[in-house]
Amino acid sequence: FQHYGLLPHRTVLENVSYGLEVQGVKKADRTAKAAEQLERVGLEAWGASYPDELSGGMQQRVGIARALVLDPEILLMDEPFSGLDPLIRREMQDELISLQQQLKKTIVFITHDLNEALKLGDRIAIMRDGEIIQLGTPEEIVTHPADDYVGEFVRDVSKAKVLGAESIMQQAESVVYEWQGPQEAVHVMESNDSDHAFVLGHNRELVGDLSLQEATEALERGATTMQDAVDTDCPRVAPTTLVEELVPLSAQYEGPIAVVDEQGCLQGEVHRTAVLSSMAMSTAPASDDRGGAAQARPNET
Repeated sequence: FQHYGLLPHRTVLENVSYGLEVQGVKKADRTAKAAEQLERVGLEAWGASYPDELSGGMQQRVGIARALVLDPEILLMDEPFSGLDPLIRREMQDELISLQQQLKKTIVFITHDLNEALKLGDRIAIMRDGEIIQLGTPEEIVTHPADDYVGEFVRDVSKAKVLGAESIMQQAESVVYEWQGPQEAVHVMESNDSDHAFVLGHNRELVGDLSLQEATEALERGATTMQDAVDTDCPRVAPTTLVEELVPLSAQYEGPIAVVDEQGCLQGEVHRTAVLSSMAMSTAPASDDRGGAAQARPNET
């Protein structure tokens, strides 16, 4: 699949600029635009090479650059990564996500691999016999299948691949503010039967984490502030962070993980037990040829 459409007798740069050539764009302009897109996909050093000198993944990047150089509003990609080995395929998926975040283009991506759809898609359409059976977010598709067909399609998918931290977080049990002293912090934690508290600033932005032990020791030293006792490097994640990404954090950090918004304000906390519970479902891969999963990663709407 990755060879499709590349002209073997033209260089990489000429392949990327071909669409502009057809449109009648002057050579200097189309060369400059093609070079810009090659740099975007990390192939700026390969412009003078020919397609057969490139690996499959690199050839796929040439195809993406050739599409981007025309600056389309919508990109249609029909199983573009199916011919690649698993390692290169994962790399191309990650690169496509990165490109979309930069370009904010709508991408309609056709695949028979449900795991690929879950990774790439903001919205997924499950199709059968040319008919859309269900359209929704990855979380909606996995947690609320429209019928038995969709339910069977997603049966072996771990919810941890689609659920965000916001779906398993709870309200923070113990919260103190940075202007409060260790005595107040100890009182708050003991009142909540907790061994930690999140420390917040004036606008509820997360400053760090404070353990009961550190607060008690600060109190015993006669400290009037918590500044030296607060762990400002405590882990924090966005509400949309996938549960499976929380697993290594919960393994490394004993306390709850802070969930913060774009402004860094505390939204809630995720406990290790919640992460483990969400991972209980089988994580066997789900790939099925009975239907197609078409996903779109739309422009911000």
